Amino acid sequence: MFQLRKFSGLLAALLMTSPSFAGKLAIVIDDFGYRPAQENQVLQMPAAISVAVLPNAPHAREMATKAHQRGHEVLIHLPMAPLSRQPLEKDTLRPDMSVEEIARIVREAAADVPYAVGLNNHMGSAMTSSLPGMQKVMQVLDRYNYYFLDSMTIGNSQSTRAAAGTSVKVIKRRVFLDDTQNEADIRRQFTRAVKLAQRDGSAIAIGHPHPTTVRVLQQMLPTLPADITLVRPSQLLNEPQHGSNAPLPETQPQPVKPRNPFRAGKNCPVKTVPVPATLALGIVAESVSNSPLLKTLSQQFSGLKPDFTR
Repeated sequence: MFQLRKFSGLLAALLMTSPSFAGKLAIVIDDFGYRPAQENQVLQMPAAISVAVLPNAPHAREMATKAHQRGHEVLIHLPMAPLSRQPLEKDTLRPDMSVEEIARIVREAAADVPYAVGLNNHMGSAMTSSLPGMQKVMQVLDRYNYYFLDSMTIGNSQSTRAAAGTSVKVIKRRVFLDDTQNEADIRRQFTRAVKLAQRDGSAIAIGHPHPTTVRVLQQMLPTLPADITLVRPSQLLNEPQHGSNAPLPETQPQPVKPRNPFRAGKNCPVKTVPVPATLALGIVAESVSNSPLLKTLSQQFSGLKPDFTR
Protein backbone atom coordinates (compact mmCIF):
# COMPACT_ATOMS: atom_id res chain seq x y z
CA MET A 1 0.00 0.00 0.00
CA PHE A 2 2.88 2.37 0.78
CA GLN A 3 4.33 1.77 -2.67
CA LEU A 4 0.92 2.37 -4.22
CA ARG A 5 0.62 5.72 -2.45
CA LYS A 6 4.09 6.81 -3.57
CA PHE A 7 3.34 5.78 -7.14
CA SER A 8 0.04 7.68 -7.04
CA GLY A 9 1.83 10.78 -5.73
CA LEU A 10 4.42 10.47 -8.47
CA LEU A 11 1.76 10.37 -11.17
CA ALA A 12 -0.10 13.31 -9.64
CA ALA A 13 3.06 15.42 -9.59
CA LEU A 14 3.80 14.43 -13.16
CA LEU A 15 0.31 15.39 -14.27
CA MET A 16 0.40 18.80 -12.58
CA THR A 17 3.78 19.70 -14.09
CA SER A 18 2.82 18.62 -17.60
CA PRO A 19 3.29 21.40 -20.21
CA SER A 20 -0.42 21.17 -21.09
CA PHE A 21 -1.17 22.76 -17.69
CA ALA A 22 1.39 25.57 -18.03
CA GLY A 23 0.55 29.22 -18.63
CA LYS A 24 1.68 30.34 -22.08
CA LEU A 25 3.66 33.55 -22.42
CA ALA A 26 4.54 35.06 -25.81
CA ILE A 27 7.06 37.91 -25.99
CA VAL A 28 7.43 40.00 -29.15
CA ILE A 29 10.21 42.54 -29.62
CA ASP A 30 9.08 45.35 -31.94
CA ASP A 31 10.99 47.89 -34.04
CA PHE A 32 13.57 45.45 -35.40
CA GLY A 33 15.74 46.72 -38.23
CA TYR A 34 17.33 49.85 -36.75
CA ARG A 35 19.61 48.66 -33.93
CA PRO A 36 21.53 45.53 -34.96
CA ALA A 37 23.72 45.56 -31.84
CA GLN A 38 20.79 45.23 -29.43
CA GLU A 39 18.77 43.13 -31.86
CA ASN A 40 21.55 40.56 -32.11
CA GLN A 41 21.40 40.25 -28.32
CA VAL A 42 17.68 39.52 -28.58
CA LEU A 43 18.41 36.80 -31.13
CA GLN A 44 20.64 35.11 -28.54
CA MET A 45 17.59 34.63 -26.33
CA PRO A 46 15.31 31.55 -26.48
CA ALA A 47 13.89 30.91 -29.94
CA ALA A 48 10.35 31.38 -28.64
CA ILE A 49 11.04 35.12 -28.38
CA SER A 50 9.55 36.61 -31.56
CA VAL A 51 10.53 39.73 -33.48
CA ALA A 52 8.53 42.32 -35.42
CA VAL A 53 10.49 44.04 -38.19
CA LEU A 54 9.78 47.51 -39.59
CA PRO A 55 9.72 46.95 -43.37
CA ASN A 56 11.44 50.23 -44.28
CA ALA A 57 14.19 49.95 -41.67
CA PRO A 58 17.73 49.86 -43.09
CA HIS A 59 18.46 46.39 -41.68
CA ALA A 60 14.98 44.91 -42.14
CA ARG A 61 15.81 42.07 -44.52
CA GLU A 62 19.07 41.24 -42.75
CA MET A 63 17.51 40.98 -39.29
CA ALA A 64 14.41 39.12 -40.49
CA THR A 65 16.58 36.55 -42.22
CA LYS A 66 18.89 36.18 -39.25
CA ALA A 67 15.94 35.82 -36.85
CA HIS A 68 14.41 33.11 -39.01
CA GLN A 69 17.69 31.24 -39.27
CA ARG A 70 17.95 31.19 -35.48
CA GLY A 71 14.44 29.84 -35.07
CA HIS A 72 12.58 33.01 -34.06
CA GLU A 73 9.11 33.79 -35.38
CA VAL A 74 9.07 36.89 -37.62
CA LEU A 75 6.29 39.45 -37.96
CA ILE A 76 5.92 42.53 -40.13
CA HIS A 77 5.73 45.59 -37.88
CA LEU A 78 3.58 47.67 -40.20
CA PRO A 79 3.30 51.42 -39.50
CA MET A 80 -0.28 52.63 -39.03
CA ALA A 81 -1.57 56.13 -38.46
CA PRO A 82 -1.79 57.34 -34.84
CA LEU A 83 -4.25 59.86 -33.46
CA SER A 84 -1.42 62.11 -32.31
CA ARG A 85 0.64 64.27 -34.62
CA GLN A 86 4.17 62.91 -34.96
CA PRO A 87 6.67 61.95 -37.67
CA LEU A 88 5.49 58.90 -39.58
CA GLU A 89 7.34 56.04 -41.23
CA LYS A 90 7.18 55.71 -44.99
CA ASP A 91 3.99 53.99 -46.22
CA THR A 92 2.09 54.40 -42.96
CA LEU A 93 -1.42 52.99 -43.38
CA ARG A 94 -4.27 55.51 -43.08
CA PRO A 95 -8.03 54.89 -42.85
CA ASP A 96 -8.68 56.88 -46.04
CA MET A 97 -6.38 54.73 -48.19
CA SER A 98 -7.86 52.53 -50.88
CA VAL A 99 -7.68 48.75 -50.77
CA GLU A 100 -5.28 48.91 -53.72
CA GLU A 101 -2.89 51.24 -51.90
CA ILE A 102 -2.97 49.10 -48.76
CA ALA A 103 -2.37 46.00 -50.88
CA ARG A 104 0.70 47.61 -52.46
CA ILE A 105 2.15 48.53 -49.06
CA VAL A 106 1.57 45.05 -47.62
CA ARG A 107 3.02 43.42 -50.73
CA GLU A 108 6.20 45.49 -50.53
CA ALA A 109 6.44 44.91 -46.77
CA ALA A 110 6.22 41.16 -47.32
CA ALA A 111 9.13 41.41 -49.75
CA ASP A 112 11.19 43.51 -47.33
CA VAL A 113 10.52 41.22 -44.34
CA PRO A 114 11.06 37.64 -45.55
CA TYR A 115 9.83 34.66 -43.52
CA ALA A 116 7.07 36.68 -41.83
CA VAL A 117 4.08 34.66 -40.62
CA GLY A 118 2.16 37.50 -39.00
CA LEU A 119 1.73 41.25 -38.89
CA ASN A 120 1.30 43.74 -36.07
CA ASN A 121 0.75 47.47 -35.97
CA HIS A 122 3.41 50.10 -35.28
CA MET A 123 1.53 52.91 -33.50
CA GLY A 124 -1.88 52.87 -35.24
CA SER A 125 -4.41 54.27 -32.77
CA ALA A 126 -6.22 56.12 -35.59
CA MET A 127 -6.06 53.23 -38.03
CA THR A 128 -7.00 50.37 -35.72
CA SER A 129 -9.93 52.32 -34.25
CA SER A 130 -11.39 52.77 -37.74
CA LEU A 131 -13.64 49.87 -38.69
CA PRO A 132 -13.70 50.74 -42.44
CA GLY A 133 -9.93 51.18 -42.44
CA MET A 134 -9.27 47.87 -40.69
CA GLN A 135 -11.76 46.05 -42.89
CA LYS A 136 -9.61 47.04 -45.86
CA VAL A 137 -6.50 45.80 -44.04
CA MET A 138 -8.11 42.45 -43.25
CA GLN A 139 -9.37 42.14 -46.82
CA VAL A 140 -5.75 42.43 -47.98
CA LEU A 141 -4.32 40.15 -45.26
CA ASP A 142 -6.86 37.51 -46.24
CA ARG A 143 -4.78 36.98 -49.39
CA TYR A 144 -1.80 36.00 -47.24
CA ASN A 145 -1.38 33.38 -44.57
CA TYR A 146 -0.72 36.04 -41.92
CA TYR A 147 -2.26 36.41 -38.49
CA PHE A 148 -2.77 39.89 -37.02
CA LEU A 149 -1.31 40.74 -33.63
CA ASP A 150 -3.13 43.81 -32.39
CA SER A 151 -0.69 45.91 -30.38
CA MET A 152 -3.74 47.48 -28.69
CA THR A 153 -2.47 51.05 -28.86
CA ILE A 154 -6.09 52.12 -28.33
CA GLY A 155 -8.81 50.49 -26.29
CA ASN A 156 -11.55 50.52 -28.95
CA SER A 157 -9.55 48.75 -31.64
CA GLN A 158 -11.75 47.34 -34.39
CA SER A 159 -9.40 44.58 -35.52
CA THR A 160 -11.53 41.67 -34.31
CA ARG A 161 -14.72 43.05 -35.85
CA ALA A 162 -12.89 43.88 -39.07
CA ALA A 163 -11.57 40.32 -39.41
CA ALA A 164 -15.08 38.85 -39.39
CA GLY A 165 -15.76 37.05 -42.64
CA THR A 166 -12.07 36.59 -43.42
CA SER A 167 -9.58 33.85 -42.60
CA VAL A 168 -7.39 36.26 -40.62
CA LYS A 169 -6.95 35.32 -36.97
CA VAL A 170 -6.53 38.16 -34.47
CA ILE A 171 -4.62 37.99 -31.20
CA LYS A 172 -4.04 40.85 -28.77
CA ARG A 173 -1.22 42.31 -26.74
CA ARG A 174 -1.77 42.24 -22.97
CA VAL A 175 1.32 44.04 -21.62
CA PHE A 176 3.80 46.63 -22.86
CA LEU A 177 7.09 45.84 -21.17
CA ASP A 178 8.86 49.14 -21.65
CA ASP A 179 6.62 52.19 -21.76
CA THR A 180 9.46 53.65 -19.70
CA GLN A 181 13.15 52.83 -19.75
CA ASN A 182 13.24 52.44 -15.98
CA GLU A 183 14.55 48.99 -15.15
CA ALA A 184 12.28 48.55 -12.13
CA ASP A 185 9.23 49.42 -14.25
CA ILE A 186 10.20 46.89 -16.91
CA ARG A 187 10.63 44.22 -14.24
CA ARG A 188 7.17 45.00 -12.87
CA GLN A 189 5.65 44.74 -16.34
CA PHE A 190 7.42 41.45 -17.00
CA THR A 191 6.08 40.10 -13.71
CA ARG A 192 2.60 41.33 -14.63
CA ALA A 193 2.77 39.45 -17.94
CA VAL A 194 3.76 36.27 -16.11
CA LYS A 195 0.88 36.63 -13.63
CA LEU A 196 -1.62 37.24 -16.43
CA ALA A 197 -0.43 34.09 -18.20
CA GLN A 198 -0.77 32.13 -14.97
CA ARG A 199 -4.24 33.50 -14.27
CA ASP A 200 -5.74 33.45 -17.76
CA GLY A 201 -3.76 30.66 -19.40
CA SER A 202 -1.92 32.88 -21.86
CA ALA A 203 -0.62 36.41 -22.38
CA ILE A 204 1.30 38.38 -24.99
CA ALA A 205 3.87 41.00 -24.00
CA ILE A 206 5.50 43.47 -26.38
CA GLY A 207 8.84 45.17 -25.83
CA HIS A 208 11.52 46.96 -27.82
CA PRO A 209 15.25 46.39 -28.34
CA HIS A 210 16.32 49.08 -25.87
CA PRO A 211 19.45 48.27 -23.85
CA THR A 212 17.48 48.32 -20.58
CA THR A 213 14.79 46.01 -21.93
CA VAL A 214 17.39 43.60 -23.28
CA ARG A 215 19.17 43.55 -19.93
CA VAL A 216 15.96 42.86 -17.99
CA LEU A 217 14.99 40.03 -20.34
CA GLN A 218 18.45 38.49 -20.07
CA GLN A 219 18.09 38.49 -16.30
CA MET A 220 14.45 37.46 -15.93
CA LEU A 221 13.88 34.89 -18.67
CA PRO A 222 16.02 32.26 -16.88
CA THR A 223 13.92 32.78 -13.73
CA LEU A 224 10.52 32.08 -15.30
CA PRO A 225 8.30 30.00 -13.00
CA ALA A 226 8.01 26.30 -13.77
CA ASP A 227 4.34 26.70 -14.70
CA ILE A 228 5.10 29.21 -17.49
CA THR A 229 6.00 28.13 -21.01
CA LEU A 230 7.43 30.55 -23.56
CA VAL A 231 5.55 30.26 -26.85
CA ARG A 232 5.37 31.98 -30.21
CA PRO A 233 2.35 34.19 -30.96
CA SER A 234 1.21 31.73 -33.62
CA GLN A 235 0.76 29.16 -30.85
CA LEU A 236 -1.93 31.35 -29.28
CA LEU A 237 -4.18 31.76 -32.32
CA ASN A 238 -6.83 29.48 -30.83
CA GLU A 239 -6.53 30.76 -27.25
CA PRO A 240 -9.25 32.98 -25.70
CA GLN A 241 -8.38 36.65 -26.09
CA HIS A 242 -8.61 39.01 -23.12
CA GLY A 243 -8.68 42.78 -22.84
CA SER A 244 -5.26 44.36 -22.31
CA ASN A 245 -6.42 46.28 -19.24
CA ALA A 246 -8.01 43.44 -17.31
CA PRO A 247 -7.42 44.05 -13.58
CA LEU A 248 -4.95 41.81 -11.84
CA PRO A 249 -5.68 41.71 -8.10
CA GLU A 250 -2.73 41.11 -5.81
CA THR A 251 -4.61 38.31 -4.10
CA GLN A 252 -7.38 36.18 -5.50
CA PRO A 253 -10.67 36.45 -3.58
CA GLN A 254 -11.53 33.39 -1.56
CA PRO A 255 -14.81 31.68 -2.50
CA VAL A 256 -17.59 32.09 0.03
CA LYS A 257 -19.02 28.83 1.28
CA PRO A 258 -22.74 28.80 0.42
CA ARG A 259 -25.22 28.63 3.25
CA ASN A 260 -27.05 25.31 3.42
CA PRO A 261 -30.78 26.08 3.01
CA PHE A 262 -31.66 22.59 4.32
CA ARG A 263 -29.76 22.93 7.56
CA ALA A 264 -32.80 21.98 9.66
CA GLY A 265 -33.47 18.76 7.82
CA LYS A 266 -31.55 15.67 6.86
CA ASN A 267 -29.66 15.55 3.62
CA CYS A 268 -30.46 12.76 1.23
CA PRO A 269 -27.83 10.04 1.55
CA VAL A 270 -25.51 9.79 -1.42
CA LYS A 271 -24.26 6.38 -2.31
CA THR A 272 -20.69 6.42 -3.59
CA VAL A 273 -19.27 3.65 -5.70
CA PRO A 274 -15.56 3.10 -5.08
CA VAL A 275 -13.34 3.10 -8.17
CA PRO A 276 -10.60 0.46 -8.11
CA ALA A 277 -7.19 2.03 -7.61
CA THR A 278 -5.80 0.07 -10.54
CA LEU A 279 -8.36 1.57 -12.92
CA ALA A 280 -7.87 5.14 -11.69
CA LEU A 281 -4.09 4.92 -11.83
CA GLY A 282 -4.24 3.29 -15.23
CA ILE A 283 -6.23 6.22 -16.64
CA VAL A 284 -3.87 8.79 -15.13
CA ALA A 285 -0.77 6.88 -16.22
CA GLU A 286 -2.02 6.66 -19.79
CA SER A 287 -2.81 10.40 -19.94
CA VAL A 288 0.72 11.39 -18.93
CA SER A 289 2.71 8.61 -20.55
CA ASN A 290 4.05 10.97 -23.21
CA SER A 291 5.13 13.70 -20.79
CA PRO A 292 8.74 14.89 -21.21
CA LEU A 293 9.13 14.64 -17.43
CA LEU A 294 8.35 10.92 -17.35
CA LYS A 295 11.85 9.82 -18.27
CA THR A 296 13.48 11.95 -15.56
CA LEU A 297 11.04 10.90 -12.88
CA SER A 298 11.23 7.27 -13.93
CA GLN A 299 14.99 7.34 -13.46
CA GLN A 300 14.58 8.84 -10.00
CA PHE A 301 12.09 6.17 -9.00
CA SER A 302 13.58 3.36 -11.07
CA GLY A 303 13.44 0.95 -8.19
CA LEU A 304 9.81 1.64 -7.39
CA LYS A 305 7.15 -0.75 -8.66
CA PRO A 306 3.53 -0.34 -7.58
CA ASP A 307 2.05 -3.36 -5.82
CA PHE A 308 -1.58 -3.55 -6.92
CA THR A 309 -2.24 -6.85 -5.09
CA ARG A 310 -2.63 -5.33 -1.63
